[in-house]
Amino acid sequence: MRRLPIRLRVAAAFAAAMTLVLAGTGLFVYARLADDLSRALDQDLRLRAQDLSALVRDGRTSLRGEAGSGRLVERGESFAQLVGPDGRVADATPPLGGRSLLTPRELRSALHGSRFVDVPSVPGLDEPARLLAVPVDGRVLVVGATRENRAEALRNLRTELLVAGPLALLVATGLGYLLAGAGLRAVETMRRRAAEISADRPGERLPLPGTRDELDRLGETLNDMLARLEAAIERERDFVAEAGHELRTPLALLRAELDFALHHAESEDELRAALREASAETDRLVQLAGDLLLIASSDRGKLRLRQEHVSARELLESVDNRFAWRAQEAGRALEVDAPVGLGLTGDRLRLEQALGNLVENALRHGAGAVRLQARSVDGRVELHVRDEGAGLPPEFVPRAFQRFSRLDESRTSGGAGLGLAVVDAIADAHGGSAGAAGADVWISVPAERRAPAP
Repeated sequence: MRRLPIRLRVAAAFAAAMTLVLAGTGLFVYARLADDLSRALDQDLRLRAQDLSALVRDGRTSLRGEAGSGRLVERGESFAQLVGPDGRVADATPPLGGRSLLTPRELRSALHGSRFVDVPSVPGLDEPARLLAVPVDGRVLVVGATRENRAEALRNLRTELLVAGPLALLVATGLGYLLAGAGLRAVETMRRRAAEISADRPGERLPLPGTRDELDRLGETLNDMLARLEAAIERERDFVAEAGHELRTPLALLRAELDFALHHAESEDELRAALREASAETDRLVQLAGDLLLIASSDRGKLRLRQEHVSARELLESVDNRFAWRAQEAGRALEVDAPVGLGLTGDRLRLEQALGNLVENALRHGAGAVRLQARSVDGRVELHVRDEGAGLPPEFVPRAFQRFSRLDESRTSGGAGLGLAVVDAIADAHGGSAGAAGADVWISVPAERRAPAP
């Protein structure tokens, strides 16, 4: 069933539902008509019994004579019989004869009150019939009618239902098939357009039917998905292009230094200088490759962290010790300001890497003393690195943490524009965020999670 086209499945489901509806409706109409015909027959027998009871009490007209007139008893369809308490027939319409229509038990019951009786056949008629027995002056008047009219009406209805039902089902199924096709036409249109969309032609979207229904909302959702995928592909292309450009510069410098060392160095000092420059470019390549791998892992949500208790003061002092010689050579001061006992949960090495990038930027682009500060703010720990320079311009702050974003777009500053992007990726992996305001740049991470006291 699942291999059938959805249009056929919808039509089959519609046909099954219509079959149940038509069958239920037919059974209901059939049962209702049968019940109405039975009540009408019983009512007719009651009225006939009242009229014949009056004639029997009057005693001047016999049932046989009344049957001959055909006024109250129709020949071939209805009949009447008057039975004494001993079971003998006192009067009857032809062709009943002298045999009682009631059994002794039914006769005794009828002497005490009216009752209906169904019999399979009546003498002379040989058809199923329904009887009504009523007591009249110590005797029992039996009036009856054949059930053939009722049976014939039900047969006619059954025949009409068996003929009209399949025709109605066939018409309804055909309409269901056509309506399903009309509803799925928009899906087929979107499918054909989706087959034509490729990454080589950005900006293409699925056509919307404009009906504001489920299909229209599905088309809008798919178009939004295509927009997100297109943006992701564009980011990946930009990432690859920028990474290639950034890798090309140090590789070219490294190759030039090695070529100079191999072919042009005339003294040991020149050779050592060329190798020293080559080593510096190699370090730059290693740092750039590490940053690119970290950002790529962060994009895939696979940046692994080794969670542990970290003292904020010890973390800042470790970074301070790492850059102390750089600050001393540059004639800059490094200061640490962190309360004792302030802790957080995170990856110490990754946090040191992020703070190291901030201190590196402050020493390279800032001025004056560089201050490393930790403070608790609303259940989080903020780790700040600020200097006394001009800092980041306000218009640059919104894109400061984007990859390959730099103030000097001419790429002459020597940086790859990945430092703050790495900081943001590490903060995000810790469930925190990064921010900047002028010469103050910080990361905010959740505070240490303490177990409840016993």
